Amino acid sequence: MGLDDESEFSYVEDSENGPSNWGKIKPEWKICNSGTMQSPIDLLNERVEVVSHLGRLHRDYKPSNATVINRGHDMMLRWEGGAGSIHINGTKYQLKQAHWHSPSEHTLNGKRFDMEVHLVHESKDNKTAVLGIMYKIGRPDSFLSMIKQDLEDLVDTPNVERAVGIIDPKLIKFGSRKYYRYIGSLTVPPCTQNIIWTILRKVRTVTREQVKLIREAVHDASETNARPIQPLNQRSVELYRPRDQEDN
Repeated sequence: MGLDDESEFSYVEDSENGPSNWGKIKPEWKICNSGTMQSPIDLLNERVEVVSHLGRLHRDYKPSNATVINRGHDMMLRWEGGAGSIHINGTKYQLKQAHWHSPSEHTLNGKRFDMEVHLVHESKDNKTAVLGIMYKIGRPDSFLSMIKQDLEDLVDTPNVERAVGIIDPKLIKFGSRKYYRYIGSLTVPPCTQNIIWTILRKVRTVTREQVKLIREAVHDASETNARPIQPLNQRSVELYRPRDQEDN
């Protein structure tokens, strides 16, 4: 779901393998430049339709054996067994992995936050659904506190996958029933489209040290690993809000 060779693309904006040139690096990546449904996007309030028909986000996660790997452009936590699933439009998407971007890739009304985690899910017929949670600087995120040592151990060992025992994905807190929903793409090459994106409305908190750990572990030339905002084009963005009587 991303690349193993870290030198193939970068986040350095004006470099020849930077984000605006990703589509030119390999023929199979051309959609990164030509695609009309690319991610991330700005979740601008006036473009968003508030709906209740999408229904509550049902996640049915369970603890499972996991590994952590420094992929050279990000840190990834991968669940080996069945770590459970989310259900979208009657389809079950199994949780596969989580990885972090800093600053956030998605923005709210043009505002970028300090970090974003992506929980990547796949259905039996290989469709992908990604759940994103954004973070601003504040109190520590308990999930990152829990795996701090595992991340620190990988700082100097890119591309080595290390078993970290059983990790419960339910410990990645949501904190809100409200979420944005739109159809987009992977945010790294090959930038595959028709990905169902769900971004939680609540911006959670993380400490500066936690963001620094996620970033410093990845020895690339860039200070960041967030792709620039892509044009919305003709897409709709929905914001699910429970009807008042069932609100938090």
